[in-house]
Amino acid sequence: MNILKSLFGGGGRNEDRGIYFYVQPKMCQQILRVRVDPLNDLSRADDGKTYWCRKLASAARCPFQAELTLYFDKNKRFTGEEVENGQLVSEAEWLAQEGG
Repeated sequence: MNILKSLFGGGGRNEDRGIYFYVQPKMCQQILRVRVDPLNDLSRADDGKTYWCRKLASAARCPFQAELTLYFDKNKRFTGEEVENGQLVSEAEWLAQEGG
C-alpha cells in the first residue's frame, strides 16, 4: 500500500499552495473567491520571463461573468491584475459576506 501512496502522491502533506483573489461581478452583490494554483494555472508570458493567468468567475443569478487577468513575476509572485465586468475586493469583505 505504501508503494501505491508514493507512486500516486497519497499520504503527503495536505498543504494548500493556492493564491486567493476575491471578485464581485458587475451588478451583483455576491463576492466570489477565486483560487489560482501557481504550479498549474500559470502560463508563461510572451516575454519568456513572467507569467499570467486568466480566470472567469460566475455567481448564481448574476447577469455578468467577471474576467480576471492576473500577472506574476518570474518567481510566480503576484504583480498585478486586470478585471472586466467586476472588481477585486478584500478578503475581509468576502469573510463578512460568509458570516466569518
